Amino acid sequence: MKQWLKTIRKGYGKKLVSIHAWNAWIVVILAVSGLMLIGGFWRETLGIGRVWLKWLHIAVGLAMLVPVVYYLFLASKHWKQLRNKPWQKANTLLVLALLIGWLLSGLVLWQFKLVGPRWSNAALLIHDLLTWVGLPYIIYHSITRTRWLKDPARRTIQTNESSAHSPGVQHAANSFPVTDKPDTRNTPAAISSARAESDSSRTSASKMEKPQPVYTRRAFIRSAVGVGLAVTLGPTFVSWIGKNLKFDNSIDNMLENDPNQMIPLPQPSSASSPPIGGGAEGHFRVYTVTPIPSFSNANWSFRIDGLVERAQIWNWEQFVKLARTVQISDFHCVTGWSVYKNTWEGIPLKHFLEKAGVKPGAHSVKFYSGDGVYTDAITMEQAEMDDIMIAVMHDGKPIPADLGGPVRLIIPQMYAYKSVKWLNRIEIIDSEHIGYWEERGYDKDAWLPGVSQRYPNTSGS
Repeated sequence: MKQWLKTIRKGYGKKLVSIHAWNAWIVVILAVSGLMLIGGFWRETLGIGRVWLKWLHIAVGLAMLVPVVYYLFLASKHWKQLRNKPWQKANTLLVLALLIGWLLSGLVLWQFKLVGPRWSNAALLIHDLLTWVGLPYIIYHSITRTRWLKDPARRTIQTNESSAHSPGVQHAANSFPVTDKPDTRNTPAAISSARAESDSSRTSASKMEKPQPVYTRRAFIRSAVGVGLAVTLGPTFVSWIGKNLKFDNSIDNMLENDPNQMIPLPQPSSASSPPIGGGAEGHFRVYTVTPIPSFSNANWSFRIDGLVERAQIWNWEQFVKLARTVQISDFHCVTGWSVYKNTWEGIPLKHFLEKAGVKPGAHSVKFYSGDGVYTDAITMEQAEMDDIMIAVMHDGKPIPADLGGPVRLIIPQMYAYKSVKWLNRIEIIDSEHIGYWEERGYDKDAWLPGVSQRYPNTSGS
């Protein structure tokens, strides 16, 4: 084992340079792919490529384990060299904590269906925090330390070659007496040569003692990199802080700036004002594959058609008068975050199906978004669940456009990509329909952990 460790640690300085270089590339790839995965523009542009990008992100994240583990074999030797360097010790511990934190939280998010919503919700928050706090630092560190380590004069561990050519070694080598030549030390030429060497030594010494500039070119480059990263990632980090610390992410704020102009506003029932669940716990993240649409009485309607006995259509004034019920349910996004104890008020899907009268041969219920792009579907058996709701209110307030209002679908036992936002049409169809995200690689049945056996898929897949 000792011999194996000795072999691993051979060429320690160069290996440390390689570890920094690999970490730099890995972090850059993870940063770019991660930002693309959460960006609304890329969600629509990439299509099914987003699923491939997600797996690339996961694979590269797992690859981060290699340089971390490899460094651990070198850590004891590195730590000895940092014995009297507290700042470098702190820096090393910080970088390791960031890398290990990313790995662990990323593993939880990767296996979100196994760990459950609460663990994945916490992991996503940690993953985001480490990203926005640690990403600028670790890229800056990797770039600057790689350049620093490549400079033999500044590397913590000197190579044998550099030590052999150090001034002390050179002096020792030149001090051996030479006996096969006459002593010419007192000749005029020797005296002149000695004076020249002495002058040269004084000149070199004066250069070494000369005060260095306060802001060197290298320091300027490093600072420029840091400032560039701060300018690039800073606004996104501030936005993330604002959303997650509720600086500007309340439902009231969304409603205050709501582009929807629906008249009259729905009035809450006594069961949802105040909310019977005590109010939602958590924060919604706004994801959309299109720009957020806006609606008014003039351009909004709701209909149910297809394989039904009585196709129907409502305008807003008629729709808002329909009898509503209230339910409390959790809301889980497939990306890992959740909002608990939401009080939704609306019309159960079963009531619409009963009112319209479903014809024989119906296979699926297809849902259309008012953005004109997004669709999804569930089977007729799945549509029998009592808690599927066409929601009009959330926690006793109208649903803002950011959250899918004025009307959205809520399927509590499935991940939220099934809960179509800006819902304005229900169609009963005689075949299977592959929804927007299912076309791009998501599971057709978006069951939460523990419920798939209660409501099996009858489509044969």
